Amino acid sequence: MTGWSNWSGSVTASPRLVARPRDAGELASMIGQAGKVRVVGAGHSFMPLCQTHDLLLSLSDYEGAIEVAPDRKTVWAPAGWSLKALTAALWDQGLSLINQGDINPQSLAGAISTGTHGTGAELGSLSTQACGFRLMTADGAIVECGPDQNPELYQAQRLSLGLLGVAVEIRIHVVPAYHLEERVERRPLAEVAERLDELAAATRHMEFFVFPYSDEVIFKTLHPVEVEATAPPAKEIGEDSEATFKTICDICAAVPILTPSLQRLMMRMMGKASRRVGPAYAIFPSERNIRFEEMEYELPRAAGLPTLRAAMAHIRKRRLPITFPFEFRLAAGDDIWMSPFNAGPGASISFHQYARMPWRPAFAEMEAVLRDGAGRPHWAKRHTLTTADVHRLYPRAGDFVAACKTWDPASKFANTHLTQLFGL
Repeated sequence: MTGWSNWSGSVTASPRLVARPRDAGELASMIGQAGKVRVVGAGHSFMPLCQTHDLLLSLSDYEGAIEVAPDRKTVWAPAGWSLKALTAALWDQGLSLINQGDINPQSLAGAISTGTHGTGAELGSLSTQACGFRLMTADGAIVECGPDQNPELYQAQRLSLGLLGVAVEIRIHVVPAYHLEERVERRPLAEVAERLDELAAATRHMEFFVFPYSDEVIFKTLHPVEVEATAPPAKEIGEDSEATFKTICDICAAVPILTPSLQRLMMRMMGKASRRVGPAYAIFPSERNIRFEEMEYELPRAAGLPTLRAAMAHIRKRRLPITFPFEFRLAAGDDIWMSPFNAGPGASISFHQYARMPWRPAFAEMEAVLRDGAGRPHWAKRHTLTTADVHRLYPRAGDFVAACKTWDPASKFANTHLTQLFGL
């Protein structure tokens, strides 16, 4: 048995074998010999998506390279590559992703199969950027799917949680390489709330962070810009602030009653105005070195701000010692069967707690508030959905389950959590 844990340390497993196949032959042999199979990327899921007692696969050593289409609008990319490696390789080809999340260690397949997203009112999740898959099914065959080839499989695979097979290559939409300007400043929450639509329309990417006990936000925008070839590279900022933030989190863990006052202090320190410019792939992600646990719900856009206010009011009323800020983002709607955004344009509210502090009681209280706002949880972040909830929230859940049973009738790629969640 080999021990495994996710990034935050809250999910552990003792798989029979952790394997890194190098090619299709090795992968097929491993799948054929295993009873159950799960695939792991960077371990950034907070739910037990990768938990298994049998075979845990990583595609980090799997052969492959990006293949750029003649029109340079799509590429085939190795599914096991990290977003960091992929976006750097795309840049070398003069290409970029239209949008990314705020970290980049995740594997391409992991990010797409869980619906990872960035921010931008007119932009969808990474799942919307996928337009084709090559995956190995339970019998060891490689099947290709896209809008016009095995379309039912494609629709299910666009956000599949790894239930249909092992994705080995993914076709994604790309755009010509571009630079981004990041601006960060402190603003009153009341002003941002009043002008949200205006602010969202003024730039391609907008988000803000707000501590539960503060009335100000850290307001962040990203916007494409033209940059001369001689422009200096972007300089990563915030290391001192991160060290200070960790110290404050440690103090709050030891003396929770100090959380409100220390949050206001941290807000003044973290909200200093800053600007940086650089290649898009270098500006989208930020360092995340302080371990935390996370819950995230996607809500109808109109419900976003009222639900955020309700969550903040609940924390203040209950005096909950929450050390991390809420993160508020926007995303476009989509038509993906199991996407939390398939009901239309959405607002995303992320709720975090320092990993060294108790998180389960607070998450239970926050989930009730977020559900009151008609929210759907991010599949890879903490939630307590039941099978009944899944079918109530997702009209195409039955089609998704049917696809799982068609392509993996023995549920080789399902673990206990996913079997219970989808009733497999």
